[in-house]
Amino acid sequence: MTQLKVSRLDGLLLKSMERLAKVDLLILDDFGLTPLDSNQQNDFMELIEDRHARKSTIIASQLPVSAWFDVFPEATVADAILDRIVHTSHRIDLKGDSLRKKR
Repeated sequence: MTQLKVSRLDGLLLKSMERLAKVDLLILDDFGLTPLDSNQQNDFMELIEDRHARKSTIIASQLPVSAWFDVFPEATVADAILDRIVHTSHRIDLKGDSLRKKR
């Protein structure tokens, strides 16, 4: 999301969004650590919409899915995004200690 924010400032947002929409597998790591601003929320919605049922996306988060709604500032957009993500996904919930603790 930070890269998209920079692309927006550089006037390259459309090009960046098109590139991300075409990637066979997009991995979003640490999703939800910080709330999205309005522009980021809209960019995320567009990205998910462009990829929905066309390309694979992995979203890794330490937040439970029930808390994802709070990441988005606009409830209606949050509903639309989460509907596309949650209801067409395969969830893998990991349990146990962090592997970083074992090192």
